[in-house]
Amino acid sequence: MDDTARDSARYRAFISYSHKDSRFGHRLHRQLEGYAVPGRLVGRPTRYGPAPARLAPIFRDREEFSAAGDLSEQVREALAGSGALIVVCSPSAVASQWVSREIELFRELHPDCPILAALIEGEPEDAFPPALRFAPDGVTAIEPLAADFRPAADGERLALLKLIAGVLGLGVDELVQRDAQRRVRRVTALTVGALAVTLAMGVTTAIALQARAEAERQRAEAEGLVQFMLTDLRDRLKGVGRLEIMTAVNQRALEHYARQDLKHLPADALERRAELLHAMGEDDEKYGRLDKAMAELTEASRTTSALLAEKPNDPKRIFAQGQSEYWVGFIKWRRGDIDGAEAGWRRYAALAARLLAKDANNPDWRMEAGYADSNLGTLALRDQNDAATARARFQSALDHFRVAARAKPNDDDIQSSIADGWAWLADSQKALGRWDEARASREEEARLLRAAQARDPKNVTYARDLLGTELAFARIDLARGRPHEARLRLEQTYLDAGRQAAVDPSNAKLGDQKLAIGLFLAEARIADGAAGSAGPLVQACSGHASADVEVRDFCALAAAERAHAAGTVDAGADRYLNDNRTRLSKTKYSRRWGIDFASAVASSTSPKERGDHGQ
Repeated sequence: MDDTARDSARYRAFISYSHKDSRFGHRLHRQLEGYAVPGRLVGRPTRYGPAPARLAPIFRDREEFSAAGDLSEQVREALAGSGALIVVCSPSAVASQWVSREIELFRELHPDCPILAALIEGEPEDAFPPALRFAPDGVTAIEPLAADFRPAADGERLALLKLIAGVLGLGVDELVQRDAQRRVRRVTALTVGALAVTLAMGVTTAIALQARAEAERQRAEAEGLVQFMLTDLRDRLKGVGRLEIMTAVNQRALEHYARQDLKHLPADALERRAELLHAMGEDDEKYGRLDKAMAELTEASRTTSALLAEKPNDPKRIFAQGQSEYWVGFIKWRRGDIDGAEAGWRRYAALAARLLAKDANNPDWRMEAGYADSNLGTLALRDQNDAATARARFQSALDHFRVAARAKPNDDDIQSSIADGWAWLADSQKALGRWDEARASREEEARLLRAAQARDPKNVTYARDLLGTELAFARIDLARGRPHEARLRLEQTYLDAGRQAAVDPSNAKLGDQKLAIGLFLAEARIADGAAGSAGPLVQACSGHASADVEVRDFCALAAAERAHAAGTVDAGADRYLNDNRTRLSKTKYSRRWGIDFASAVASSTSPKERGDHGQ
């Protein structure tokens, strides 16, 4: 049936249903024929011709021709004269041979006309007749246009409008909007007619309702944009190393919330705001702005804890509070507040355990449990001089990550966490003097990172992680008395680190990583008998401003060592070491690169190797 023939059809639509669903069929027929198309849409060109003022007449099977002698012929005529077919879908419809035949006949007569499903009971797989789900060949699957009348789905009003839109060839959103506007106008008109004395109030109320609806629409659009910024856009910017753009995006999103009264924001908006503050705190930490990061993360924690108090068993809110505990603990760790960091990370571990207890098969909760173990392992290794406990924690974390990977084998984030787990395990093995085990763990990490890089060659994160892995291999060689092998590996790694840092000059961690790799290269050159060529690498410290205390400590030690190897004295480096000797003498395993500053200061030589994470 072409558009012209369809527009002149005897019936706008044919309703097909099982006898057991006759009550619904009768009500649907009455609603369709009684519906008046919104005036602004009447005459609107559609793919089925100009939109009419009403849908009548609608043919309802098994009533209009119930007394006919040849029912099949009458039904065929009605189907031939209908512009659309509406199938009332339920388990009873599946059992009805009559409904299936009507679908087949309509599709045969009008292959280009719409067939619409009105789901009233059951799930689609057991409520849609086979003729509706498959083409005439019985093999090719078809996904019919469906209006779900079930209360938990579209509901009756929206489902009805979906059917009307399908019959008329109009967009559902436009019809819903026009219908809602008309209903508001109708309510307003009735109110004005019945209560003339409240005319002013009625008009004000109508305007307020419309304004509120518009405000809600705009808020929903803004919230959707914020969600995109926090997920897809953020992941893409991290992948290409554009931290400064991420900061601008975060600030723009925060301005959205600054213009609103937080007391009146719904819970989902408050949750997104907390997620945004987590992201901003993470980025400011990378810039070295720890005070700013702590303020943002503390505010996020205040919000997530209040939301959790309202619904203490909600997994989504338990997870959000866990992120707050982790990040606040992390900033405390970066500031050297070990007790505060441990307290926060133990609370995070407890929240992760609650999530896992609720659903041990959820890979996301399994990952949270792994992260919690890894955090506490870091404290044990780098701050509590307990490599054995750290090794057990890192092994437990790796086990959690592997379980999650079995559920989501193609998830890049999980694979990256497994690679990171091998790195931390290698650190603890190295600290215990298990060199072969440490190297084997690093080989596993490198294998996973190279595979990830092959899948996503534009993602610079993998290239940066591989720099850390190369540094770790070199440090194992240094610790085992193989300075030449370490030097050869670090020469190339230092060049690669320079290229990575140039991608995002504002990223303090990349600059620190390049400097640290250069200092370890200087160590390797000195140990390999090339102390003269170590000078430029150490001198780079003088032009590098870092908020990382460990970087400054390392620079001073490297400068002192270079002077010692050349038979001279670096007064500035010696002064720095003397001023900080008490603090450094207590640092057996530094946080960033795992340097034994205590031994280095005591011997006034290079830092002793005790394992690292290579980052």
